[in-house]
Amino acid sequence: MKQERLVVISGPLQGQELDIHGAINIGRSPENEIQVNDMQVSRKHAIIQQTPAGTIIRDLGSGNGTYIGSRRVLEYRLAKGDIIRVGPVEMRYEAEEGNGQQDEPKTTKVIERPVRYEQDEGSMLSASAAESVYQTFFQAPQQAASTDQLRTALTRLAAIYDANKIIASERDLRKLFARVLDQIFTLVPAHNGVIMLKEEKTGELVTECVKSGSPKGDVMISKTIVRRAFEARDAIITYNAADDSRFGAGASIIAQNIASAMCTPLLHQDETLGVIYLDTRGTTNAFSQGDLELLVAFAGPAAIAIKNAQYLAKLEQAYQDTLIVLANAIELRDHYTVGHTWRVTNFALEIARQLGWSDEQQKICQMGGVLHDVGKIAIDDAILRKPGKLTDEEYAKMKVHPERGARLMRDIEFLVPLIPYALYHHERYDGRGYPYGLKGEDIPLEGRLLAVADTFDAMTSNRPYRKGLDPEIAIAEVIKGKGTQFDPVCADAMVECYRSGRIKQILQDYFKDGVKSIACSFCSTYVVVPEKAEVGDIIECGVCHRRLQLRMQNEALYGELMSATETPLPKTTTPLPATPTPVPQTK
Repeated sequence: MKQERLVVISGPLQGQELDIHGAINIGRSPENEIQVNDMQVSRKHAIIQQTPAGTIIRDLGSGNGTYIGSRRVLEYRLAKGDIIRVGPVEMRYEAEEGNGQQDEPKTTKVIERPVRYEQDEGSMLSASAAESVYQTFFQAPQQAASTDQLRTALTRLAAIYDANKIIASERDLRKLFARVLDQIFTLVPAHNGVIMLKEEKTGELVTECVKSGSPKGDVMISKTIVRRAFEARDAIITYNAADDSRFGAGASIIAQNIASAMCTPLLHQDETLGVIYLDTRGTTNAFSQGDLELLVAFAGPAAIAIKNAQYLAKLEQAYQDTLIVLANAIELRDHYTVGHTWRVTNFALEIARQLGWSDEQQKICQMGGVLHDVGKIAIDDAILRKPGKLTDEEYAKMKVHPERGARLMRDIEFLVPLIPYALYHHERYDGRGYPYGLKGEDIPLEGRLLAVADTFDAMTSNRPYRKGLDPEIAIAEVIKGKGTQFDPVCADAMVECYRSGRIKQILQDYFKDGVKSIACSFCSTYVVVPEKAEVGDIIECGVCHRRLQLRMQNEALYGELMSATETPLPKTTTPLPATPTPVPQTK
């Protein structure tokens, strides 16, 4: 019997080995066999599953994708030596081959893999404008139709209607591509399908999704057909490409045994978004004019669905970017607490997952964490940037920031759900917090949760006037504060997250096998500091690609965010600290 396993070769789980028996789930949630505790990874990200056709990896609709090498995949049959990447973790698939040969899959799969053109320039094609082909689909017959013809027409209309209902309900752009191809394959007899969209900056066509009945190799398509459909907005069909004299002897259609091919542009108003390309292999005359009409009739609504999904994706990205800008405005003003916003957000998310919050609740929690300190915009720089302890008067002024943050958000409808995170994160369970002195469950749950995350980061992060506490000391303080400072349920969740190792990499300053790292002050990803680095060196975050200059104050190392054109400050000969030294908590 074939022996299969995964070997983790990079990331926080490096060195782990797991035998594959049935299925292995990968994701951020603790119920996964492989838990990758990282913001890039979805709660249920991917699954590796043994099937009669071989062992496959399937992406489960993740936001940031599953990769084999540098290729993003939806579903892929693994081969010995394949490198799988999920967020920051890379895994190698290893297998000891058995004696028998595996059967080829009997059904098509949605696969993302390279699509290559074969050069067949100069080939002559006859084609029809997509708009006119679309019109013929709904055109009344010139003569009386038979019962069979009417039944066929009704079947085609019903198929288009059902397919349109399915794609119209999908708002996630990545999932939409797969659903479009799934529906096309129910309408026409294709072996391979490719959706290509125009890249905004370059204007070039980029492969977005592939559905193929062949599990191996690159998908080869005709450059002539694709370019003609895209540039001339033509719907193209070739009935028997292998015998078609319009294609030269070296054309890709012949070389790849493409017996029939169709391609239609994705048209939205006056814009050509891209193309849908289909072909069959080894079956002559597989496509009819009726199939082309079906494809073009479906491509119109598909283009609208894709454009709407693109609009929504841009809107959501703009929303996220706006929140990040607001959060970074605080971070840039108060470099003494650099990375605090992002660490608190990550701690809060782990607590929320431990409490079993839904995906939607976690999404709001993430945004609430990002904006929990937005009210600090209203605090004077002299107070915000003071390197020492605040006076009673200064502390009173600092205490207004939760209310100021709530006021900033209250008139913006989509920010209203985030207000509890900003307004109540300094309330205490025993009623001695601020701004309202609420007690127990009178404090909204969002505030009780964030209070634990915020305080834990405050205890474990470095400040100019003191070094952060050892995490063990800080977690002991969380336990000690149950029922007084903290909601016991939220505190227990935080302790469980810590004990299970799920928050180690979120800490500002952590060590693993002598490796030094710092938190990126833009996105909170932890960046390994090179062994021979010096204060003043520039290192780059591998996630957001921002430049960070290594700085040190009061023996605490941190990375100062640099702009793309900013000139680094001169290096110093100050040695980097070798290991963090815990200090007792001061009252």
